[in-house]
Amino acid sequence: MGGVVMTNDGNCILREVDVSHPTARSMIELSRAQDEEVGDGTTSVIILAGEMLILGEPFIRNNIHPTVIVRGYNEALQEALKICDKLARKVDVYDTTAMSELVKSSLGTKFSSRWNDIMVDMALKAVLMVAKPSEQASKPGAEGGAYKHHIANMEVDIKRYAKVEKIPGGEISECRVLNGIMFQKDVTHSKMRRKIKNPRILLLDSPLEYKKGESQTNVEITNDEDWNTMLRMEEEYVENMCAEIIAFSPDIVVTEKGVSDLAQHYFHKANITAFRRLRKTDNNRMARATGATIVSRTDEIQESDLGTRCGMFEMRKIGDEYFAFFEECEDAKACTIMLRGGSKDVLNEIERNLSDAMQVVRNVVYDPRLLPGGGATEMAVSTGLSEIGRRTIEGVKQGPFMAVGEAMEVIPRTLAQNCGVSVIRTITQLRARHASSFGGDAEHKHEDVEFAKCNVGIDGTTGEIVDMQDLGIWEPYSVKVQTIKTAIESACMILRIDDIVSGSKHK
Repeated sequence: MGGVVMTNDGNCILREVDVSHPTARSMIELSRAQDEEVGDGTTSVIILAGEMLILGEPFIRNNIHPTVIVRGYNEALQEALKICDKLARKVDVYDTTAMSELVKSSLGTKFSSRWNDIMVDMALKAVLMVAKPSEQASKPGAEGGAYKHHIANMEVDIKRYAKVEKIPGGEISECRVLNGIMFQKDVTHSKMRRKIKNPRILLLDSPLEYKKGESQTNVEITNDEDWNTMLRMEEEYVENMCAEIIAFSPDIVVTEKGVSDLAQHYFHKANITAFRRLRKTDNNRMARATGATIVSRTDEIQESDLGTRCGMFEMRKIGDEYFAFFEECEDAKACTIMLRGGSKDVLNEIERNLSDAMQVVRNVVYDPRLLPGGGATEMAVSTGLSEIGRRTIEGVKQGPFMAVGEAMEVIPRTLAQNCGVSVIRTITQLRARHASSFGGDAEHKHEDVEFAKCNVGIDGTTGEIVDMQDLGIWEPYSVKVQTIKTAIESACMILRIDDIVSGSKHK
């Protein structure tokens, strides 16, 4: 039996599909590239690219050379990007209302839309917590603190510093973003402290046990006291390491390698809590959240290596497992997102939805411009391209140029279909609303094509035509632009293919 995946995330479905046709494979790659680049719009990019190819077919049938079609497509892409530029509006990343509306439009079509408010808060909190000024921005001479410098200088590494912990059981409403770190580990010794306020934390990536030789060695002992001396030497080695650590009086010691029984004994005597075999990634997150530095050798420890930014350490039991919580960290630049839900499938889907939402916030932190959602941007691009195509483009490439505009309508059309309203009537009304926003006469040349902002799109729930400004549905500029670029460029690449040759291995 294969695994079961329940999702409506385009990339997730296509990842599971096994295809042998080369063109289909390259289409699936598009979705993956979109997911890695901007994290959202994976379904849109496939639909758009498919529509571009469908509308390119009649031109090929009419013996128009693919190069001409590609030229028309590329010109249309440049014009489409200009239209997007004019439509875009700036947003303040720290304006919670505007950002919430943005994340809601990303989550609206997803499984977790019932718990929208929790998800939106979690995505915003996690990304803004992880965002930190990049090295260039934080050098002397850069303006003010984290809120002041140019937002493009922010470094947002969600993959590394915002870890999602999925714990089956409980309710979805119990999901939250911790102001700190949590991992699934129990203390090494049962009698160690399980709750510490303002702990001093030491992070190591060296083993706290006797070091075995690199090469295989045999020791021949002739005197029975030498055996005791050898054992004593091993113990002293561990004891010295522990003494070097205890000298700095940490409350918690975390290492990525093992901790021997003897070391546990010394730590317990010194009232230190120890954790062993922590993942490298978790250790990096700990360092970022608590302000500690990971030390490789115990004789190199300095006072500045200890992390003191954690407010509360506590061990908690959830279900059958023990979890270590390091919370109330001041200015934590790493966090753990705790997800609770009925089953594995539910948790996996929520994780995918949340990751999309976080990517959306991250994109806006990088490029704080928004475009209207609900098919409004696509319809504006479509109307703009057909106006420009009619007035300024001449010759054979006018057809492919205007075909891109026509292909853009596939997004509002699909939205209307999903609402169950009359598609033809809705799309005609929407097209008319956008066309009426263009000024100028049909005789005028390209310079006079007046572009008026029109944010009218389709309400995804009722199927009515509404102004996206009033409905508050906005999408990140980078996602939309990346979708259009990827779709048109991939269509151009596929149109240039003359034939498929399958190579066979020589016997």
